Amino acid sequence: MTNLWEDLETGPNPPEEIYAVVECLKGERNKYEYDKDIPAVVLDRVLHSNVHYPSDYGFIPQSYYDDEDPFDVLVLVEDQTFPGCVIEARPVAMMKMDDDGEQDDKIIAVPTEDPRWDYIDDLEDISQQRLDEIEEFFTSYKNLEKGKEVETQGFEDKQAAMDAIEHAQELYDENF
Repeated sequence: MTNLWEDLETGPNPPEEIYAVVECLKGERNKYEYDKDIPAVVLDRVLHSNVHYPSDYGFIPQSYYDDEDPFDVLVLVEDQTFPGCVIEARPVAMMKMDDDGEQDDKIIAVPTEDPRWDYIDDLEDISQQRLDEIEEFFTSYKNLEKGKEVETQGFEDKQAAMDAIEHAQELYDENF
């Protein structure tokens, strides 16, 4: 059985084009996580707060970030896909975030195979409304979980996102 974190390449041309393995779906409250030991997408929990994912969310294969997890990615989509779906995507920005004292940044990407997103190339191309919705979700999605604290720390541009992906690839190579 293929392990989507270990066996799948980071992308066809990282960091400019990456693969995103979808765990959580746009519009849902279920928090799925890929369990590399099974390997399969499993239900981790249902979000305690009355919020839903602003877009499809998952991880970048063969990446490892400062929070000691695969690097998170939010792929802007019109319609949700499904847990375990692999999306070829272009990174366009990054949201900085602290999750319980660990740096837990999120890459923001767009699908390469959906022309509706061709006009988005960098942070300034994303509407302020969409950025506000993303930030609001990650600010509040753990509010009702006991002892959990999250702090969003703003957005950075495409180059910062690509630099962070390269960092995550280096950490993966060093650790695995």
